[in-house]
Amino acid sequence: MLKDLFTKKKKYATIPSEQSKQEVPEGIMTKCPSCKKIMYTKELTKNLKVCMNCDYHYPMTAFERMDSLLDEGTFTEYDHDMISENPLGFPDYLEKLEKDRAKTGLNEAVLTGEGTINGHHIAIAVMDSSFRMASMGSAVGEKIASAIEKAMEKNIPFIIFTASGGARMQEGVLSLMQMAKISAVLKRFSEKGLLYVSIMTHPTTGGVTASFASVGDYNFAEPRALIGFAGRRIIEQTIREDLPEDFQTAEFLLKHGQLDAVIHRLDMKDTLSNILDIHEPGGKLDC
Repeated sequence: MLKDLFTKKKKYATIPSEQSKQEVPEGIMTKCPSCKKIMYTKELTKNLKVCMNCDYHYPMTAFERMDSLLDEGTFTEYDHDMISENPLGFPDYLEKLEKDRAKTGLNEAVLTGEGTINGHHIAIAVMDSSFRMASMGSAVGEKIASAIEKAMEKNIPFIIFTASGGARMQEGVLSLMQMAKISAVLKRFSEKGLLYVSIMTHPTTGGVTASFASVGDYNFAEPRALIGFAGRRIIEQTIREDLPEDFQTAEFLLKHGQLDAVIHRLDMKDTLSNILDIHEPGGKLDC
């Protein structure tokens, strides 16, 4: 009896060779960093990269964002050939930009253009955190300012999806100047009576938060997005107090009146379409 028992255990403990294991293709499954649930990557993509279990919003590329919002075949890109230079002679900066271009398919950290949302003609800019963490350099600022000017020429609303690690250190003060430049163009845009909608995604920080991301006619954010200027640790050291756990989240800002709404990604297109309906044909609603 004992001999048979050990024999059976040995049989069930046999480890198959590497060759006999069934291989799972890389990328077919994705594990949610929030709830740890494992799901099919295709299903996650169909759900606009929102976890079906806990609603965690994965980062989207600029191209994915455009596809999720704009009517099929309506997108026309602005300023495709506008790229950053190296005005300060920062070591290896141009080489790093080339690597990001190859990795993302973008020429810079923002994609701008025009298209339609449920038939509404709009100009749009989408910042992409996979390109230099969507840091704001001269080309980023110029592309956004140029898109706003084109929206003024066409008398159409302007929508921006922000995501940024702040000003781009390799361009020094030239990067910081983009805050003033874009804000000045937005002032003229507002004086013309046109609609500006800002949607902050994870993360939106630094000079982007401190300038054009926070001055929309509507200021929205995606759930759980990190939004702030200085880092949490710096603030705590400065004020010598512990901050709430949800500090600098979209929900915290909504609670304290700095956002108009936190909008789930699956509801974003319909929400924007409804706002555009109210403000048709592009001017602000008279109140």
